Amino acid sequence: MAKFKVTISDPRTGKASAVELEGAKAKPLLGRNIGDVLDGAPIGLQGRKLRITGGSDKDGVPLRPDVHGGGKKHLILSKGVGFRAKGCSRERRLVRGRTITDETYQVNLEIVELEAGDAATPGNRK
Repeated sequence: MAKFKVTISDPRTGKASAVELEGAKAKPLLGRNIGDVLDGAPIGLQGRKLRITGGSDKDGVPLRPDVHGGGKKHLILSKGVGFRAKGCSRERRLVRGRTITDETYQVNLEIVELEAGDAATPGNRK
């Protein structure tokens, strides 16, 4: 069964919260791509629309939006996700495709739309 650590960011306030999803709550994320907008109700965030902005697998390999599929691939990169220049202009790096699979460990979401009167960010409430 899929289990994800989900980071939900609110760009209006600049705050983020972390939530763990597994089982039926994690199922709506499987098969989705980076950039997809989904309803927050299955995750427990009624009245919100969420955009998938990135993620990584259990080994820390980042999801890259311009790579198709959900598998790992070695690419020659010059900039972007998964690349940090160390003196040379291009290097071969291991990245994962943009599709969320069972091997994905961490998913980043961004709130893009709220219902009227909804201002609280979910997660670490006291």
